[in-house]
Amino acid sequence: MTVPTDPALAERLDIHQPVAEALRQGRPVVALESTIITHGMPFPRNLETAMAVEADIRAGDAVPATIAVLEGRIRIGLEESDLRRLAAMEAVAKVSRADLPVVLSQGAAGATTVAATMICAALAGIPVFATGGIGGVHRGAESNFDISADLQELARSPVAVVCAGAKAILDLAKTLEVLETLGVPVIGYGCDTLPAFYSRDSGLAVPARCDTPREVAAVMTAKWALGLGGGLIVANPIPAEDEIPAAAMEAKIAQAQEDARAEGIEGKAVTPFLLSRLEALTGGASLTANVALVRNNARLAVAVAGAYCEV
Repeated sequence: MTVPTDPALAERLDIHQPVAEALRQGRPVVALESTIITHGMPFPRNLETAMAVEADIRAGDAVPATIAVLEGRIRIGLEESDLRRLAAMEAVAKVSRADLPVVLSQGAAGATTVAATMICAALAGIPVFATGGIGGVHRGAESNFDISADLQELARSPVAVVCAGAKAILDLAKTLEVLETLGVPVIGYGCDTLPAFYSRDSGLAVPARCDTPREVAAVMTAKWALGLGGGLIVANPIPAEDEIPAAAMEAKIAQAQEDARAEGIEGKAVTPFLLSRLEALTGGASLTANVALVRNNARLAVAVAGAYCEV
């Protein structure tokens, strides 16, 4: 492991040697979250997916940097043994911006959400992050005010997030409205409508479109050169052969939402519950689609990171 030169950061942050070396050499690095391992998929599918995604990134001649908190330190890049440990952990903390200082100060273990991963990636100087789907405005937010911290973080941390849009369990129209208010560019990669996670087309128009990694890198460069700060979304549709049509998913999502209300599921427990319930309701099809889109996003993130290194 290496540590940053800033003494304050050095007390809290470890950068895995291959990641540090790639950053020094100006080679592409792709950040990865860890809640997808601990809260997004069951064991052992979570471990298999984490290892496959890292292998996809290496196959594209980039370096994966899975991010987590272990022993009270932010780890930027993990060993295989760390991935295995995370995948088997029970009751690991789900860490967003508000939780990060608490988990660090307590010397605990934590899995980073999209928001926390963006924070940590930015601290390490990694500008590209691949995930499944971002959090957003939950359905019923007008009464429960349940809005993911991911949206605020996208307005703060200078990281490009390659994803399959926002998770389909959310209110996608309201999520787009909040992103616009926060000044976060939402770019459809090879598409004119926002992907809906399991499905390629939500029917909601995206504000911008890019068709090549170089075009995405140019947007990143222009945004940060202007001092605008914050990140951007690269919305990458799930491959056609892996998608579940939106109409087919909507009834399942409605049932999962009703089940969550009936069981009194709230706060951070909502998304993991809904994903697990959808897996059961779709006979495993939603999990298969989730794995496919995560790997698809990782491959695009490699290309975007490579293009950005060449700008």
